[in-house]
Amino acid sequence: MIDGEDPGGVTEVVGWQGGGGFRYFRLAPSLLERDLWGNWTVNPEFNPVMLAEAVCKLEGFEYAPSDSVYWQHGHSTERDFLYVTTQTLTAEQLQQLSDEVGTERTLLVLCAAFRGNADRWPNLTVRKIPKHVLDRCEWGKDDYSLEVEKLPATPAAEAAREPANGRNGARASAHADPSLFDQEP
Repeated sequence: MIDGEDPGGVTEVVGWQGGGGFRYFRLAPSLLERDLWGNWTVNPEFNPVMLAEAVCKLEGFEYAPSDSVYWQHGHSTERDFLYVTTQTLTAEQLQQLSDEVGTERTLLVLCAAFRGNADRWPNLTVRKIPKHVLDRCEWGKDDYSLEVEKLPATPAAEAAREPANGRNGARASAHADPSLFDQEP
């Protein structure tokens, strides 16, 4: 079809003269799975980088881990960040996070569990994994087709649009990590 040499089918119907290309994507394993007792857990095939990247994508955040701030795995704006951990966070740890985030920024914290009243910290939104991820899933949908007209740019095209040092240097470091959603050559 790309060469325009297929005379029948849709090529003939729409008058296709050739052109186009293919993109190949590597699909990740299922993010969640059931354990021996039927409880949902994070798939052990997901390492911390893959989990943070997947949750950023699910939440609409740009995956851009900071080299110096452990709780900045991604951001949706210049002042709204995301932190992913499989640990159980104590009230003291959440207080420390809140203090580090400060009053001018907000942080979505996704963790295995937490102790304390999450409403106590107005700059933090604390959610549990996997419950929060399960709540975001679409169940009983027949069609999961990709919107091919809105596919992401190839890495080369994306790099050409950005300044040489990336966005505050974060994009360059994000692409150095093994990416869950990167395209294969």
